[in-house]
Amino acid sequence: MSQVLEGKIALVTGGTRGLGRSIAHGLAEAGATVVVSSRKADACEAVAAEIAEATGAKTLALPMHVGHWDSIAPTLTRVEESVGPLDVLVNNAGIAPLSPSLLEQSEGLYDKTMEVNLKGPFRLMAVAGDQMARSGGGSIINISSIGSQRPSAAEATYSAAKAGLNALTQAFAQEYAPHVRVNCVMPGAFATDMAAGWNEEFVDKVVGGLPAGRLGDPAELVGMIVHLASDASSYTTGAIIPIDGGRLSVY
Repeated sequence: MSQVLEGKIALVTGGTRGLGRSIAHGLAEAGATVVVSSRKADACEAVAAEIAEATGAKTLALPMHVGHWDSIAPTLTRVEESVGPLDVLVNNAGIAPLSPSLLEQSEGLYDKTMEVNLKGPFRLMAVAGDQMARSGGGSIINISSIGSQRPSAAEATYSAAKAGLNALTQAFAQEYAPHVRVNCVMPGAFATDMAAGWNEEFVDKVVGGLPAGRLGDPAELVGMIVHLASDASSYTTGAIIPIDGGRLSVY
């Protein structure tokens, strides 16, 4: 991968596993200094070290709970003091708990799902976007889900939060225009560590509904993230982009 992000500083939330881990690797391979963030400090340190060894990029491990509103501004200040002002924010951290039924879903589960998937990204965009605007510009990339447009009952709260994230993408694209671009990617089913736990019957069911006929490789999403983070996408903002093997084309 070419060094299209050389000199850029990128923060990836939820960067220690799944798509977030792949995104963090991809940004580093493209030349960025990568800040790897998740709730667990040891996981952040391990993945940051792994990425640095594999790519030669400078990395920083940053434990952070995205749902803790008051901790976000001080944490981003620490990033700026450690490696410099952010150029790229990837809002990837998320949880997708299933409900036995919508009637039985607890208030606590509802609040936690909204906190991590919607409230945290809102505050991160507000603080990071302000910093980027004051320092000359940047790119914010939200990781939503095709569930925001194809919700199931079991994932209703998660899907609602991701639909809200789509809306916030377009609102923040206006708030910090023209120097800060805000875009959103909606992944479908990808072959990540989470998918490794799916049984064959479930995989066949998922793949059977996809025009692509297979699960996605994380690299097929990472390329879009790198593009949106780079100056090559300088006229793209407020976009909501599905990368889903054609799932949204099927009704």
